[in-house]
Amino acid sequence: MNQTKAHIAALSLLDRALLAMTDDEVVALLAGLPDDHTSAIKRICDVRDDDAVSADAVRTSAHKGRLNGDLQRLGVVMSDACLADCVEQLGESADMPTEDELVGVMPGLIERHGLGTVRLMLAATVVGEAPVSATIVGLLKHDDTVKLPPAEMKPLAPLLAPKPDDAERLALKAARKERKAAEQAEAKLRRDQVARARNRA
Repeated sequence: MNQTKAHIAALSLLDRALLAMTDDEVVALLAGLPDDHTSAIKRICDVRDDDAVSADAVRTSAHKGRLNGDLQRLGVVMSDACLADCVEQLGESADMPTEDELVGVMPGLIERHGLGTVRLMLAATVVGEAPVSATIVGLLKHDDTVKLPPAEMKPLAPLLAPKPDDAERLALKAARKERKAAEQAEAKLRRDQVARARNRA
């Protein structure tokens, strides 16, 4: 259960990192992806090969993909180049860098990839359950350079308008409830009558 909660929390960070990116940042990131990465994004977003992937398509797929893994896949593919750069900069300490080592490479990564992509890469690394995840979570929450903006409280899905037959359905439900109550009352009355007859006997 704790592992599930941790995974949900990590996905929430990834979701926030993507939401914090502007549409221009998303489009610029997509434009710089190699062909195989672009193809992977198109498959995830269900975009035809000859069409461009829009920021809206990415956001829609990410929103729908919280449960089926598409959000995580998008984060990984979109931030892959940034992660490779980060690993290269960290060198031998890449597997388990200290907080100071991570903080030290952040300015260069931001300069080359942009703040939004760096946040996305860090959050995707947490979702991937990297050994350094706890340190990265701390950075995303508290570091002045890369911390995520406060999460906005939004409904997970648009509120649906009442269906035209809702009133009729509710009336039927109420009628069934009344009928059941009447049947229960009649059954109780019969039981009481039987009990009184036995007592008299």
